[in-house]
Amino acid sequence: MSDFDGEILHRPPDASELEERLDRMCAFANGEDGDAFVHPVVRAVLLHFWVGYDHPFVDGNGRTARALFYWSMLSQGYWLCEYISISTLLRSQSAKYARSYLHTETDENDLTYFLLHQLGVIQRAIEAVHVHLDGKMEEVRRVEALLRQAVVLNHRQLALLSHSLKHPNSRYSIRSHRSSHNVVYQTARTDLLDLTDRGLLTKRRVGQTFYFYPKRDLAERLRRLEA
Repeated sequence: MSDFDGEILHRPPDASELEERLDRMCAFANGEDGDAFVHPVVRAVLLHFWVGYDHPFVDGNGRTARALFYWSMLSQGYWLCEYISISTLLRSQSAKYARSYLHTETDENDLTYFLLHQLGVIQRAIEAVHVHLDGKMEEVRRVEALLRQAVVLNHRQLALLSHSLKHPNSRYSIRSHRSSHNVVYQTARTDLLDLTDRGLLTKRRVGQTFYFYPKRDLAERLRRLEA
């Protein structure tokens, strides 16, 4: 590994050691390294470091290290990691990321440097998720307030759109809409086709059934509808 000036920053272990080292890494990843307790987050961070240090591939070591970190966190029950992005933060502070490796290597492989750096990255990534969720919830509240003032939509359509704002990956059918509101087939069909005509839903046929999906920019479309 070298910097932009070509100076060698890190020489990985000899390739002849690679097979044994990877076997040891896999055993560590699966908790087969002994009886000593290693905190799940620490284990995931150490795996990230391990791949970067051993550098087993010509290219893609960083991506593999991050993928292994995510796999370790998720497999140990840290489901929130599915929604955080450490890659963006690492790219934005690549110099600090590199220094955390170098400080570890030049201080008798004291992993404290890398652990502290990565824990800081994880914390900032979680904070970013909360900021994003807060923004989305505020957007939903604003649009729902607009929906409550709507006179062009009936209460069944308003309920469906409110649900769609909170669950954008949902899909609806005439049958499900009919069941939710205890109405006849024709009423449910009219509701959904009207929302489709207004550009709020997309209709797709799957087999013999038509399904209705919220538009990706549903919130913005609702604002324009109320304008």
